[in-house]
Amino acid sequence: MSDIRIQFGKHLRQLREAKGWTQEELADKAGMHFTYIGQIERGLRNPSLINLERLARALGINAGKLLPF
Repeated sequence: MSDIRIQFGKHLRQLREAKGWTQEELADKAGMHFTYIGQIERGLRNPSLINLERLARALGINAGKLLPF
């Protein structure tokens, strides 16, 4: 089983790309910096619950859908 951060990052990337958004666009909609989004997608960052909620709202989904397991 790979690191949960890597699994989450890959899933976030899939959700973002399904919308046709760049990392910059997602970051802007979520009120984050695009480098932070890139770090999350590469499994380098462990986002807080607050940031999970911000990402979910930006993507227009329930926060539970961010977790691929």
